[in-house]
Amino acid sequence: MVQLGRHYGAGPASLAEIAAAEDMPRAYLEQLAFVLRDAGLVVSTRGAHGGYELARPPVAIPMSEVLRALEGPLAPMICATDEPGHDLACDRTSSCTVNLLWIRVRDAVAGALDGVTLADLVPERVVAIQRAAASLTSANEVLEGAVTTS
Repeated sequence: MVQLGRHYGAGPASLAEIAAAEDMPRAYLEQLAFVLRDAGLVVSTRGAHGGYELARPPVAIPMSEVLRALEGPLAPMICATDEPGHDLACDRTSSCTVNLLWIRVRDAVAGALDGVTLADLVPERVVAIQRAAASLTSANEVLEGAVTTS
């Protein structure tokens, strides 16, 4: 998803390109791509210049949605899931006092993930290049200062 976020607006990215950039097996990425497509997070394009691209801008994709699509409910225990029918999964839910802890953990994790979008994980390359150039300039100034004072 980060690679697709970096490629956003430039057309579809091939899984071969993403696999090479992330050093991941293409077959594994194909499995993930199908799940993400079914969740409405990516769209696919067939053909010679086909591939995958985000269905929405990176800023409109909360990481909680990505993780739910790939991993399922965010709940640490089945009794704390917010999925329909969860109360049927554990017959102790109504009397369990630890359930409150798991619900709080679920809500904290969901809140943290809701507060991060894919855009937060996809820094603009121009900004990254500018930061790197500024760091080099600062380092050169320090080195020049050290040489001048020696």
